[in-house]
Amino acid sequence: MTAAASLSACSSAAGSTGSSATSSTLQQVIKRGTLNVASCLTFPPFGSTSKGNKPQGFDVDVATAMATALGVKVKIVDTTSANRIPNLQTKKVDAVVCNFTTTAERAKQVSFSDPYIVAGEVMLVKKSSGIAALKDLSGKTVAVTKGSTNGDAVKAGNPKARIQEYDTSSAAVLAVKQGQADAMVEDSNFLNYQAKLDSSLKVTKDSVVPLEYNGIGVPLGDATWLQWVNTWLRDFNTSGQADALYKKWFGVSRSFPLNPSY
Repeated sequence: MTAAASLSACSSAAGSTGSSATSSTLQQVIKRGTLNVASCLTFPPFGSTSKGNKPQGFDVDVATAMATALGVKVKIVDTTSANRIPNLQTKKVDAVVCNFTTTAERAKQVSFSDPYIVAGEVMLVKKSSGIAALKDLSGKTVAVTKGSTNGDAVKAGNPKARIQEYDTSSAAVLAVKQGQADAMVEDSNFLNYQAKLDSSLKVTKDSVVPLEYNGIGVPLGDATWLQWVNTWLRDFNTSGQADALYKKWFGVSRSFPLNPSY
């Protein structure tokens, strides 16, 4: 009876594992034939739309490369910073590729892959602003995007700064251009690109926070899907494909290594 019970228990456990693997997002994507990915299409060159209204950008190309490796099509779902987590929790998308900084707080709600891009958080200001560091933000209005961690970082560094949230990064950049905000805090890759587009703007050298590591967001608790994403991402990063896409969209080589040093 004991041996039979043990065998039964083992069989049950094995069946449970198989069932879990089968119900993974990985298997659902393959069966569906489409990978649904949330990307921020108002965040060039990470994400934007072409003249033909088609998604384009670094993150879009990363998502497309994922789909190609899976042998499926990709469907890009436009999202905002604030909606990245809800999109995963409601299963609207299978993954989020949208400048998604990994934090312990966010990891309570979603799972993150290994890093695929690294950034500092710097300030975009007008060249005539006189702003060079956090200490210069006292009494100034700082634009940040809703759902980002930048507002808290600015307040921690200078409690006298005034935080103004915007739905998109593009709206925050426009606020600086139009004088509605004195500075914007955002990903250094994104802001360096914006400064190249407008000669009246500059990017400060000091990072508001230590380097931030951005990963691909996936649903919490799906170990099979996360394992596949990380395995693919390792090949994507080491093959040179990731670096080639970075140069394509940013015009320069990466500023920071993907692996953190302690």
